[in-house]
Amino acid sequence: MKIVADNTVPYLKGIAEPIADVKYLNSNEFSPSTIHDADALIVRSIDKCTRELLEGSRVKLITTATIGFDHIDIKYCDEAGITWKNAPGCNAVSVAQYVLSSLIAIGLRRNEPLQGKTIGIVGVGHVGKELEKLCTAYGMRVLRNDPPRAEAEGETGFVSLKTIAEEADIISFHTPLTKEGPYATRHLADEDFFNKTCKKPWFVNASRGAVHDTMALIEALKSGKISEAVIDCWENEPAIDRELLSLAAIATPHIAGFSADGKANGTRTCLENIERFFGLQIEKLNEVVPPAPVDPVIDLAEVTEHRIEHAIFRSFDPLVVDKALRDTPERFEWFRANYSHPREFAAYKVKNTTDKERMLLNKLGFR
Repeated sequence: MKIVADNTVPYLKGIAEPIADVKYLNSNEFSPSTIHDADALIVRSIDKCTRELLEGSRVKLITTATIGFDHIDIKYCDEAGITWKNAPGCNAVSVAQYVLSSLIAIGLRRNEPLQGKTIGIVGVGHVGKELEKLCTAYGMRVLRNDPPRAEAEGETGFVSLKTIAEEADIISFHTPLTKEGPYATRHLADEDFFNKTCKKPWFVNASRGAVHDTMALIEALKSGKISEAVIDCWENEPAIDRELLSLAAIATPHIAGFSADGKANGTRTCLENIERFFGLQIEKLNEVVPPAPVDPVIDLAEVTEHRIEHAIFRSFDPLVVDKALRDTPERFEWFRANYSHPREFAAYKVKNTTDKERMLLNKLGFR
């Protein structure tokens, strides 16, 4: 069989070669001629799987190493009999840890502890659930908004978007991008939503750029309706809005889910999808693992304050990526393609902790 894969999908090369002829392409090299005789495609969100690309090909399966799938024309795929698979949950822990790290960075700058604050999580799927765990462990009150889940499971435990706007100190969006239907999320955070906010909340978008209305968010920041913004996902990427960049407290190039662990999970899911679809066994699948951290031991012996936060920033410090993007925003895609994927909390062992610190660090995922 023949597989065409994006050459930036990590930990992939050499794994499927024993059972397939694998051709690796840059994103801009995906074309009707280069994928024409492929049985399967392994893609990322920057690889647009459109009718124009796929029509007339022998592609039977598209598997993307991402949670999102709005880069795949699923309507055409269904019409053409092409199966498509995403990797739900593969980077959920990574995104949740990104959000917590970013909120901690803002809290330290403002000298405002996160403990006791109310966070409204909009979209409580894979990512939202992980974020809820972290925020609860960290001592925050969590409000959950997820209309599809509330409809399926009952209203108990869920609140309206209006309640979140009115009560939350922090609002974090973790929905897919949908443009139609009763739960469409495009511009869910619009002028009307921001006008309903009561507590000058911090706003986080680590889902999809068009979930917020950029002009409405800019006005909300200028007017003070929103006091801080963490933006990882932007409308019109990679041509990001420079004014929003200047107003955001933390701005990153859509890398919240780019932990090494999440990347390995996404790649592994793609290969598992190929195994199931074609009835094959990829014997080297267990070799899809991220490298160990350069220094996997965090010693708190010499840290006198913000010790938990010190451990968290050892895994991921959002301000490093933020500075790089601000310095050269035109390199948005370059940063994504050349990102140094951090390891998640579970890759680190923390020593010289108090009993109380140990309990919290374990809840957050550290060893």
